[in-house]
Amino acid sequence: MSELRRPLFDLLDKLGIAYTTHEHEAIFTVEQGAHIKACLPGGHTKNLFLKDKSGALFLVCALGDTKIPVNQLHKHLACKRLSFGKPDLMQDVLGVTPGSVTFFAVMNDRENRVQLVLDKALFAHDLVNFHPLENTATTAICASDMQVFAKATGHTPIITDFASI
Repeated sequence: MSELRRPLFDLLDKLGIAYTTHEHEAIFTVEQGAHIKACLPGGHTKNLFLKDKSGALFLVCALGDTKIPVNQLHKHLACKRLSFGKPDLMQDVLGVTPGSVTFFAVMNDRENRVQLVLDKALFAHDLVNFHPLENTATTAICASDMQVFAKATGHTPIITDFASI
């Protein structure tokens, strides 16, 4: 097991969150992982690290096929216009690199700089799949456990219905 994943799996174990992890080649986009997702049950995700014009940070976690209108999202989050956060900022705040950004990375945001935004559609699935802090594997947890994990890391997510935006 990668040393990068050990703290994540230790936290999941401590919280009593069941998980399964599947190893695979590095995946950098939703499209690249289509063949892997076809073999794994549950909702498959995409994750965006965003920054608004005032410096506020957001981690948006949604189903892979969800349309996320980044140019309109600021209106729903009551923030300034959003753009993608720079890789060095992502590494500094979330401890991950581009292609590996994931819901689980909020555990590395110990200063609570990031507002977590979860797609309401994720909760329609029994299982949801995220990279375990690196893009060479996929880890599935129960959708209901996302709230448990978020709370344990000090994050209160905003649940957003992207279908209504």
